[in-house]
Amino acid sequence: MSNKLKIYCKNIDRYVDITGGETLLDIFSRLSDEIKFTPICARVNNKTEDLQFPVFAPKMVEFLPITSSSGERTYIRSLCMMLYKSVVDCFPGARLRIEHSISRGYYCRLIGEGLEVNDEVVETLRNHMHKLVERNIPFERKERLTKDVISIFERQGLNDKVTLLKTTHELYTVYYRLDNVCDSYYGNLAPFTGMLRVFDLKPFKEGFLLLAFNPANTDEPQQPITQEKMYQAFTDYVKFNHIVGVRNVGQLNKAVEEGESAMLINVSEALHNKRISTIADDITERFKSGGAKITMIAGPSSSGKTTFTKRLAIQLITNLLEPKMISLDDYFVDRHHTPIDENGEFDYESLYALDLELFNSDLNRLLAGEEVELPYYNFATGMREYRGNKIKLNDRSILLIEGIHGLNPELTKHIEPSMKYRIYVSALTTISIDDHNWIPTTDNRLLRRIIRDNKFRGTNAIETIKRWPSVRRGEEKWIFPYQENADSTFNSSLLFELGVLKTRGEEVLRNVPRDRPEYAEANRLRTFLSYFNHIDEAFVPSTSLLREFLGGSSFKY
Repeated sequence: MSNKLKIYCKNIDRYVDITGGETLLDIFSRLSDEIKFTPICARVNNKTEDLQFPVFAPKMVEFLPITSSSGERTYIRSLCMMLYKSVVDCFPGARLRIEHSISRGYYCRLIGEGLEVNDEVVETLRNHMHKLVERNIPFERKERLTKDVISIFERQGLNDKVTLLKTTHELYTVYYRLDNVCDSYYGNLAPFTGMLRVFDLKPFKEGFLLLAFNPANTDEPQQPITQEKMYQAFTDYVKFNHIVGVRNVGQLNKAVEEGESAMLINVSEALHNKRISTIADDITERFKSGGAKITMIAGPSSSGKTTFTKRLAIQLITNLLEPKMISLDDYFVDRHHTPIDENGEFDYESLYALDLELFNSDLNRLLAGEEVELPYYNFATGMREYRGNKIKLNDRSILLIEGIHGLNPELTKHIEPSMKYRIYVSALTTISIDDHNWIPTTDNRLLRRIIRDNKFRGTNAIETIKRWPSVRRGEEKWIFPYQENADSTFNSSLLFELGVLKTRGEEVLRNVPRDRPEYAEANRLRTFLSYFNHIDEAFVPSTSLLREFLGGSSFKY
């Protein structure tokens, strides 16, 4: 019986003859003259796989460069394992914890008795990683019974991974071996360390930053930027997670299994309440001193700005102020006037997707004491409407203006800075899958948006996933450069939320068919959600910020 078969290679738009059992790397080696880049991973039938994947049946294959979203994630994960290997070799007994992304890099800490991270330690690790690159060691993909993988991780002291595997209850587990160490990652790794030539390590706070390549120039490493306020926001929540005893998904799952879901929800919601109250008190003090007549609330998509604004208004009322709320979304130009981005798509994240002339006219009239009828933007029709929502300010009134551009000086450039109080809201996810796998804040927000758009805006997961790269580009251009302008930062993530979003998210993502390119992202997110144990959303209070995405809120949107 012949084991010859054909695959369709999307990169070269033709069928290719192969022998059953060949790996993707074997196949690429024969096509390298036609594909003008070196891939780091590939999509097989719209599912991302590593290049060690063996092909035994007809498939559609697309090889991916490091500049693709899947390729960049693969590159970064592979750097993380190479860093872990370097820690094991250079500082035996030390524990590596990769906590979160910050300042264009990934914040790493080393935990070990008498171990202090300094320039010498960082240089030692950097040099060892470069030696691993020169050795061009393979990342070997393995799959075994989960109980056997647990034993491997126990011998290596990876107790966080042990807890995770014991609470996910999978029969088999995929892991990788690099020379003498084993590890597991949320996704695929590169075939060899020799592909990871561009990176850097830089001392940062109590640890260091792991920096991958610069997407604008892949021949040089990314350069860090200052994000002091973001770092402090992350640090505050990491401390909270430590106190609660839930720093990673394994510990979260264990708490759920032990019936602690309601307690985690109550404590997390109390933390939100306390932080919102503190911000309200700060605003009130400035208001009484003659400033902060306008509070600008900004943040990226699906960060929970709307519910935060409503809850902030409640706290301001208890401080005897009269908040009046304006949503910048209601100042969108009619859809056919929306600016077009470089890819020919509507650029809803652009500052100029707003009717700046109307907004500033209404704002100036309000500050002058006039009554103003506010517009309403109908997302279904893409048109502005007026529904009789009139407001007027008095001596106790304070304007709350919510929208992604709230921190952009250009939005309110004619208003004295002393009159404005600026708040940045984002879901800064501080829980990790395990010590070597952080949870990107963008994944948290994307899941929120997929669920919300499906429930409230009639948009399926395909369209939300398809638009997300454009949203992200807009955030990088229009939102993130201004986040350090904030007077206060509010972390809208909730310790328990991904356990609650799990069921809704999986349901919506399952509807993305295999023949769509968006299936790769849908499958990745479903894999991500599989790590979490289900948490019943009935425990989530009606005032929770999470209700903005789930429904069942006591607030009117």
